[in-house]
Amino acid sequence: MVPMIKVENLTKKYGGFTAVKDISFVAQPGRVTGFLGPNGAGKSTSMRMMVGLTKADAGSVTVGGHDYLDIPDPGRHVGVLLDASAQHAGRTGREVLALSAATMGLPTSRVDEMLELVSLTGSESRRRVKNYSLGMRQRLGIANALMGDPSVLILDEPANGLDPAGIRWMRGLLKGYAQRGGTVLLSSHLLHEVQQIADDLVMIGRGEIVAEGTPEELLRDSGTFFRALESDQLVKALADAGIGTNPVADGFRTDAEPVQVGKVAAEHQITLVELKLADGGLEDLFLELTADTQRETYTEGGQK
Repeated sequence: MVPMIKVENLTKKYGGFTAVKDISFVAQPGRVTGFLGPNGAGKSTSMRMMVGLTKADAGSVTVGGHDYLDIPDPGRHVGVLLDASAQHAGRTGREVLALSAATMGLPTSRVDEMLELVSLTGSESRRRVKNYSLGMRQRLGIANALMGDPSVLILDEPANGLDPAGIRWMRGLLKGYAQRGGTVLLSSHLLHEVQQIADDLVMIGRGEIVAEGTPEELLRDSGTFFRALESDQLVKALADAGIGTNPVADGFRTDAEPVQVGKVAAEHQITLVELKLADGGLEDLFLELTADTQRETYTEGGQK
């Protein structure tokens, strides 16, 4: 299957700070790809580079095989929602959509179709955007992104401001869009929002991809979690045995089986405090993989 969105070695620096570091992933047609990471992980910067709003320092992004800036009439091919609050506050919701429709050469009837799709009433559409709640602005932004009937959607935190019913509505809308062959790239810092809709997950922390795959693949490959009294000694012994480890919260994670870790610990008379499969679910895996990017300290077991 040819990827609809292809990100290759994308990098962005601001002075001495690297916001996005050499990331690569794809989003396939007919699937929802969740782009997941804590606040400040690099999701929004990455999406801005995808649609030409921020210039990359290295790497490339293609949508349907083309640079976004080279796509003629891009709204007819790629629907984008990066910041629902960035819409013109002095215009009414209907005016915002009418301007988009006119720009794309679409009939005004398309405006009514989109308003109905996102459940904005006639009276709401005549209100100025500055008087909209965040949830209403999100609905208006989604309507704008879908205006040109694009084959690709790039949405940054689209569930922000939506109530539980609105979030369920959005999930159904995007899932149906993907089932009809569309490509959805959806960012969020909230795993529970994404895992109910995403076919594929790309996890980012401190500007780097830390894991990617289907939810099932990520859980299957979640590895082993361990803690030891002589942690440095065990990490060195495992390395000598060709077993790599990564620090996670107050312990370590490895792709090796628990029995392999236990055997090395026994051989070197190292006291294990905890040894288990890292099978606490996607939330635990996400928190473990992004532990050094979280404001709050995450510990195994979900306590802070």
